[in-house]
Amino acid sequence: MNHLSFYWLPYNKENILKGLESEFCKLVEKSIRSNNIALPPIPDVVLEIQQLCSNESTTIKDIADLLLQDPSLAASVIRVANSAVFNRRNITCLDLITAVSRLGICRVRDIVTAQAIEQLKHSANLNKECNEQLKKSSAASREFAAVMVMVCQSIQKHSAPNENQHLELDKALLVGLLADIGLFCLVNEYYNYGDKGNYLDIEIAKYIFSKRCSATSRLVLHRWHFDNDFLEVASNRSLQSKPDNMVSYLDIARMASHLLMFRNQDEAIEEHEVEVTAVGAEALYELSNLTKTQFTHNIKEIISFSGL
Repeated sequence: MNHLSFYWLPYNKENILKGLESEFCKLVEKSIRSNNIALPPIPDVVLEIQQLCSNESTTIKDIADLLLQDPSLAASVIRVANSAVFNRRNITCLDLITAVSRLGICRVRDIVTAQAIEQLKHSANLNKECNEQLKKSSAASREFAAVMVMVCQSIQKHSAPNENQHLELDKALLVGLLADIGLFCLVNEYYNYGDKGNYLDIEIAKYIFSKRCSATSRLVLHRWHFDNDFLEVASNRSLQSKPDNMVSYLDIARMASHLLMFRNQDEAIEEHEVEVTAVGAEALYELSNLTKTQFTHNIKEIISFSGL
């Protein structure tokens, strides 16, 4: 598997050849190479927050004032700040300043972006096939994000007191939610391609989505100034060196992917290799031995407790 989007499709030779030879595929590749892929149409407030996050002089009040322009996003930030995943001290906050202060400016950016993309996947007014792909992506990314949290929790449990302290459950969740963010761009390109009078079978388009999702997701996250942890998981490629015994978010994502393939009895697991530390092996063993009921319950609980 060369990326972490959840489009595990049967790769038959005919579809591969048709997909790679299609005009649509060439248009997508050209857009990616030229860094000219159309970004998802998210609210202006979210874009402004993303821009402010790259400015060192930005204050908590700046972000809170921007959020006041969008009551829906403001309510989401307060709700998430009080959720079990993000509220480590279990202290309720009722105002934006406190919520942004608790979460941190960059984490607020991650949350509002994930929330905007999630809403977009459910509210996009494209054709039936495109809307169906986006809704599947929404369900898959939520499941993937929840399993990343489960892996992160297990690794923290089995780690020595001074090991893997850099890992945060809330970041693991957001990294997973945004891992296939580029899919919306590809689906939207496909819709526009058909809207111009062109035709490409949806099964071939799905193959192109699966092959190009990682590159597109990385491009979008890079444009929006997300850090290397987000970029690594989106592209399934290490971008920074780390000590051998240190677990990265990319390691967590690969373990989460492996667990889901195991749970779904995906045949591709035979070719899916994942390198783990001793702590990672313990986490994989523990989570692999959960019953189906336990595993499903944990996923639902994490999603519910996240506030997203």
